[in-house]
Amino acid sequence: MLDPLSLLNIFKENKISFFSGVPDSLLKEFNQALLHEIPEDDHLITVNEGTAISFGIGYHLATSKTPLIYMQNSGLGNAINPLTSLADPEVYSIPMLLLIGWRGEPGIKDEPQHVKQGRITPTLLECLEIPYKILPKELTDADSVIRNMIQIANDEKRPTALLIQRDTFEKYNTYSDDLSEQNLLSREEAISLILKHGQKNDIVIGTTGMASREIYEFRKNNNDSTTDFLTVGGMGHASQIALAVSKFSKDKNVFCLDGDGALLMHLGGLATNAHEGQSNFHHIVLNNGTHDSVGGQPTLGSKVNFKNIAESVGFHTSFQASNLEEILICLNQMRESNHPSFLEIIIKPGYRPDLGRPIESPSQNKLTLMKKLLNY
Repeated sequence: MLDPLSLLNIFKENKISFFSGVPDSLLKEFNQALLHEIPEDDHLITVNEGTAISFGIGYHLATSKTPLIYMQNSGLGNAINPLTSLADPEVYSIPMLLLIGWRGEPGIKDEPQHVKQGRITPTLLECLEIPYKILPKELTDADSVIRNMIQIANDEKRPTALLIQRDTFEKYNTYSDDLSEQNLLSREEAISLILKHGQKNDIVIGTTGMASREIYEFRKNNNDSTTDFLTVGGMGHASQIALAVSKFSKDKNVFCLDGDGALLMHLGGLATNAHEGQSNFHHIVLNNGTHDSVGGQPTLGSKVNFKNIAESVGFHTSFQASNLEEILICLNQMRESNHPSFLEIIIKPGYRPDLGRPIESPSQNKLTLMKKLLNY
C-alpha cells in the first residue's frame, strides 16, 4: 500500500503542485492528505468533475504547469465534455494527470451502481484516447508509472490517467473528525423526523449516498412497508427524478431528500425545479457541509445559503431550519403551499458506522415504486 505523503512527494518531484477534483472513497486517504498538506491556493475541491477539468485548464493557461485532477470513475461522465472539447490534443492540447478511483473493478465486489461503470472504465478511457495505467501499490513501481504518465502528458500535451484500485493507500493519520455543531441534528435524525411526518400517499426520492441508506434503515427498523425511490447513483440527479415524478403523479406529494454536495453538483436543476414544479413538489436539502459518503471532505455547503439561492431562482416557498421544532413547522407549511417548496435543513456531519445497505436490487426498488405510482 502507498503512503499518501510519499505519493505527494513524487508529484512534487515531478513538478505537479496543483490539485483539483471531487473526493472519492477509494481516494479518501489521499484526499485527506491534500486537505492538510497542500496550501489552500493549490487545492480546490470542485462541485463536479467537469468543473475540475476546466479549472485545471485555466491553471495551465496561467502557469504553463501540469495540474492533477482527481475523481471517482463515475465522475468521468461529468468530465467527458471538457476532456474532449477543450483539453484534447486536437483542440487546446492541455497536459494534465487524472487520478481516478476505480469503483466496480471487475472481480471486486461492489455496489450495483458501480458494476457496469467499473467494467467499462478502461474501455471508456481508450475511447477517449486518454493513455492510462493502473497505479501499482508498491512505492518503487508507483514512482516509475507516475513519472511515465506525467512525461507523456507533458510531451504530448494531453490528459493521461492513473486508475486507483481499492486499498491502494495507507491510512493518513494526522487528521481528526470534525465534531463541531453537536447541538444540531444528525442527518439520520432529520430524515427520521421527515419520514415520521409523512403521509401514506407520499413519495420520497432519496439522493445518492448516506441519505438513501438512512431512509432504507428507517423503514426497516420501523417495519414500515412504504416504498421510496433510492437514487443509488447519478449524484446530483435525484431532484430532477423527483420533479418528473411529481409532474406525472399530481395526486401525490413528492419529497426529494437531497444532499448539499449533490445539489451543488448540478445546481442549475434548482431553477428548473422552481419554475416547473407544482404544489406537490417538495425539495429538501440536508446540509452538513461535507461529502459524508467518501470521507467527510468539505463542500461549499457551509459557505452558501441554499434558502436564499432557492428564492433567487424562483421558489415562492423557501425555508431554512436547524432544529426539530423548526423542521416540523416548515414541513406543515410546505404541504399547505400552493407552489413548489424548498427547505434547507442545517445538520451536523457524520453517520453511524453500522449503517446498513438496501438488500433489494435497484430494479426491484424501481418496480415496487412503479406499482404504487401506477396503482397496480
